[in-house]
Amino acid sequence: MSITTLDGKRFAEMVIQGANNLTANAKMVDALNVFPVPDGDTGTNMNLSMTSGAKEVKNNVQEHIGKVGMALSKGLLMGARGNSGVILSQLFRGFSKCIESKAKITGKDFAQAFEAGVETAYKAVMKPVEGTILTVAKDAAKKGVQSAQKNTDIILIMEDIVKEAKASLKRTPDLLPVLKEVGVVDSGGQGLVCVYEGFLAELKGEKLPDVPSALPSMDEMVNAEHHKSVQSHINTEDIVFGYCTEFMVKFESDKLSKNPFNEDNFRNVLSEYGDSLLVVSDEDIVKVHIHSEQPGEVLTYGQRYGSLINMKIENMRQQHTNIVGDTKTPLVTARPDSPKSAQEYGIVTVSMGEGIANLFRSIGAHAVIEGGQTMNPSTEDIVKAVKQVNAKKVFILPNNKNIIMAAEQAVQVSDEDIYVIPSKTVPQGLSALLAFNPSADVETNQSAMKEALSHVKTGQITFAVRDTQIDGLEIEKDDFMGISEGKIVIKNKDKVQAAEELLEQMIDEDSEILTIIYGEDVSKESVNQLTEFVEEKFPDVEIETHNGGQPLYSFIFSIE
Repeated sequence: MSITTLDGKRFAEMVIQGANNLTANAKMVDALNVFPVPDGDTGTNMNLSMTSGAKEVKNNVQEHIGKVGMALSKGLLMGARGNSGVILSQLFRGFSKCIESKAKITGKDFAQAFEAGVETAYKAVMKPVEGTILTVAKDAAKKGVQSAQKNTDIILIMEDIVKEAKASLKRTPDLLPVLKEVGVVDSGGQGLVCVYEGFLAELKGEKLPDVPSALPSMDEMVNAEHHKSVQSHINTEDIVFGYCTEFMVKFESDKLSKNPFNEDNFRNVLSEYGDSLLVVSDEDIVKVHIHSEQPGEVLTYGQRYGSLINMKIENMRQQHTNIVGDTKTPLVTARPDSPKSAQEYGIVTVSMGEGIANLFRSIGAHAVIEGGQTMNPSTEDIVKAVKQVNAKKVFILPNNKNIIMAAEQAVQVSDEDIYVIPSKTVPQGLSALLAFNPSADVETNQSAMKEALSHVKTGQITFAVRDTQIDGLEIEKDDFMGISEGKIVIKNKDKVQAAEELLEQMIDEDSEILTIIYGEDVSKESVNQLTEFVEEKFPDVEIETHNGGQPLYSFIFSIE
């Protein structure tokens, strides 16, 4: 079989199989994240981004490949999450732009589109790092162009692209020392290889292993649950559990050995988190639908048994408001006192944990996007939040280095006047927000808020998800780790002791204020023990404590 031209329908099938293969391997891609902290989300981010692109393609299948390509670009652009997802969206943005006017493409067109995608992605990244998804994409595209000079068969060209992508992926540890130290290849590059493998399989008429599909369909069950509540007969403020949460857990043997799965017990525990609960499972996966006020806690519980896939969380209060035209009730993500008429400035921030969200609101944030580690908001999520604040000028505080690119992409696709303050941590975001002056102009605020980022040091305590060695530290699974300014510097079996050791390293003679934000797994006794330690060890440092309620990170420290 030989394919010398490619139309939109065939390309759509390639995209769908590429997305499916990434979904099937998302857990494996997540596991390649270098640091052993529980936020290995490259596979999750790329999967959600590619799935968004594939969904848009499914809704726009046609013969004209240029139009299918633009649908892919649109879906990826709005669904992009995390740095890896944004880079993936840029790769196919350039790819699609290159073929947008063509009804069909040749092998040379196909190869040139990959090369155009690489150019677009490199331009989108301020400081490109070699040994990442960018390198894999670049090497594969270059090989594709070389192959197209001697081959007209698109299958042969794609085979060469995949072969070189895999070879480039194997070389990534030679370009990034941290990959070699830990003994892994680049996770983003691996995700891209999964997409390309799906493309090739479709061209060759092959099917790659897909995510398990033997579970009963939940759609009709979910619809039945939703129809129990007649929207027009209730008020938005009467909705007790505001988030429609759907997800799947792909079982993992190491987690099951510690937490054996029993569907009845699983269902009983989840029933405490909300209503409209549906649970179905087989030997590989459990599917869940629930209406809950704490979707993050539901997802965290599900992670005890395996990895999360196919997640969807919808704000039912917002949906209800849209359906019945109820504009009286403020959005869940907005401050209760948000004005109805357009205000001069708006602040959109990202946080994990209701306590942190409330803290941001209390000092001036107009909308808080629930997200952060393991659940990065998409470009579309950010654009929607910007619209909700109803302001002439909007500042975005990502509070996570993996969300900055999605925020910057929101600037490009939105008609709103948006400014991104590149905060990488919650303490940086809080510091920047405190520096905001509603009576100052945009330039003055930008300067002051960016300057504030450097006035705070960030520390974090979390746990290791695997054994590894980084920067001379031998880390074992479930060790508590102290992270100072993004670098793992402490390990300890006890979380409070790890926190004490970390603070001893971070607090110096210039430190004046320590803010302790404690997570959902920390008792009041542990907080008291830690504050007593600081008061005794550093009597001149003023201490503030806040219940952040954040998952995964036992303590977040802000030192000023």
